Amino acid sequence: MNTPNVKQGEAGQPVTDYHGYGATDLYAVEEHFGDVAAFKALVDEAHAVGLKIILDMVANHVGPDHPWVTDPPTPTWFNGTAASHLANTWQTWTLADPHATDEIRASTLKGWFANVLPDLNQDDPEVARYLIQNTLWWCAMSGIDAIRQDTWSYVPRTFWRAWMAAIKKEYPTMRVVGEVFDGDPTVLAFFEGTRPKYDGVATGIDALFDFPLAFPLRRAFGGGGSLREVAQMLGRDHLYENPNQLVTFFDNHDISRLMHDPAATPEGLRLAYTFLLTARGTPLLYYGDEIAMPGGDDPDNRRDFPGGWPGDARDAFTAAGRTPAEQATWSHVHTLLALRASRPELANAPMQMLVETDSVLAYRRGATVVVLNNGKGDAEVVLPSGIGARDALGRCAPGRADGAQVRIKVPARSGCVF
Repeated sequence: MNTPNVKQGEAGQPVTDYHGYGATDLYAVEEHFGDVAAFKALVDEAHAVGLKIILDMVANHVGPDHPWVTDPPTPTWFNGTAASHLANTWQTWTLADPHATDEIRASTLKGWFANVLPDLNQDDPEVARYLIQNTLWWCAMSGIDAIRQDTWSYVPRTFWRAWMAAIKKEYPTMRVVGEVFDGDPTVLAFFEGTRPKYDGVATGIDALFDFPLAFPLRRAFGGGGSLREVAQMLGRDHLYENPNQLVTFFDNHDISRLMHDPAATPEGLRLAYTFLLTARGTPLLYYGDEIAMPGGDDPDNRRDFPGGWPGDARDAFTAAGRTPAEQATWSHVHTLLALRASRPELANAPMQMLVETDSVLAYRRGATVVVLNNGKGDAEVVLPSGIGARDALGRCAPGRADGAQVRIKVPARSGCVF
């Protein structure tokens, strides 16, 4: 999902834009992946086995080697030129600030990403028309099911409103998730799509990535920090139109992997997965985390998964190719995914907090109760009576009745699902 498939780099030249965000032809597939026909075949084959395809798109910028950089179709095709342009300062909060001036917002909306990726000017009607038509072409040509739109916050919201309207008119079931890389829930709430904000714009976007929750999850489960911080962030859900639509995660392609954190352990990673797959939101699993892959800053966080190609030393797609430690994490994730699939309340029911401390978090979703112990020692957790006797993860013994309460012993760095 997080790799645009469009052509990168100059023809016949080595591709340096390994990340896929330096487009040089928005109507061609990157030659390392094949061609347009191969991509259409991939979508068809995925659909045949019950999978859906989310295509990563970028409307904010193209690559520095795109022919437009030296020969733009209109004088206002880009915000600035290669010789003279603003650098994007990534001050996303200025866009949500009703008091900010256009001058304050300029570097965020008109700056060149990383000071190198040419920033498209969506206020130019020809640019807007081109990008909308290009998106509709990819949808029609390929049959994709959804779009992940990169750098959502760096594009004028009036363009997104028109872009979303065009998509929904032609493809009403097409879903779009946007990237707003900011840890402030008030900023994320500003970019949700159904309600007009202070600027009078409702973009219509379906979902956003939950960066505000991702950072406390990392600190808690990767660094052994406080679960109370996670609970406090969830307590800000009243800011959102629909927090269950947010896409939750703890790793992605732009940050070092959880297992790279100095205090990270496989137990902490598995506990993070227990939360991710039982808490509110739509969970995103980043490839390789299911076997506890390490990975530092970009590009190390995008290292190859072991296996899948002829000549690979081992194939971690199979149990025989995984180490015992990798298999333990894989089995844990597999169990949680099967549990989530079998209990619809884990996707739909409201989340009711039962216990919030620095080391323990317990919550109810429908008829399911989840208890997490992030501490270094066993914890006795007191819960209301009426929870089931069997822990679906096999970590906790049945609770001990104590009047109108139940006392449950939870091992260190473990989670239980009753």
